[in-house]
Amino acid sequence: MPEKHRYVIHDEDVFALTAKGQNELGGSATSLPRAVLEVLVLIDGKSTVDESASRARTIGKDVVVNVLSELLENGYIEIVKDQPSPFDFVDFFQTTSSIEPSAEATAKAKRETSATALLLQQQGYFVRIARRSATRRKAGEAAALSILVVEDEPHLASLLKHVLANEGFKVRTAKNRDEIVAEFHRAVRPDLVLLDVLLPDIDGFDVLLKMRQHPILKTLPVMMLTAKATRDAVLKGLVGGADGYITKPFEIDILIKAVNVVLGLSEGGEQAGSGERPWSA
Repeated sequence: MPEKHRYVIHDEDVFALTAKGQNELGGSATSLPRAVLEVLVLIDGKSTVDESASRARTIGKDVVVNVLSELLENGYIEIVKDQPSPFDFVDFFQTTSSIEPSAEATAKAKRETSATALLLQQQGYFVRIARRSATRRKAGEAAALSILVVEDEPHLASLLKHVLANEGFKVRTAKNRDEIVAEFHRAVRPDLVLLDVLLPDIDGFDVLLKMRQHPILKTLPVMMLTAKATRDAVLKGLVGGADGYITKPFEIDILIKAVNVVLGLSEGGEQAGSGERPWSA
């Protein structure tokens, strides 16, 4: 078979996510390697390759360039070529013939409102990432699994406990450092930790790093569930060893799907570990 054409990546190139790439960050399940996810998170449609590589946390520029080439070949990103700005209010504000806006101006305003909403969403960086577990379990095994919800907001903690218990999981909660430590000292450790970042007496990222340095807790699945929704925060979670990252506000069904993915529970006949793996490394 003929080899795929490899695009030559230049320092000044700018890339944007395609629908496929956006789905990989927002679809609640991914099989992409951690380094590939790190590069995918960096793609913002504005930064050059050189700028993106300078913000990578765990990989060098050569690796970033190779991953970009793979992402481009597999349809996760596309090169940006002189895209017009979504903001152009000139025509709207020049409408002076009538106090009532024209149909054209009204339609334009609606388009601009939609563009603004999209920009706010991109700035807020709503993300739903969950790495597929190598362990395969049947859906009926949920009753044997326990989840530790680390959340200091009482109403949200109560909601999460109710929703997860309704799915059959055993749910435990903790809202501060002492309660987290107490939970890890229990004879039966949780099978998954849903971890907030903004806690009253400790940073959730610090909890994640300490877990990944602990000989017993280092392999325990952790999914960040937080309002920290910047690219730097997402990268910090992924590089720190998180198995998933979901930003608030979130949809309950997406959360449940992500939990099942990380725990390796099959859903609708789909088994953990399945899916496309186009990466050479």
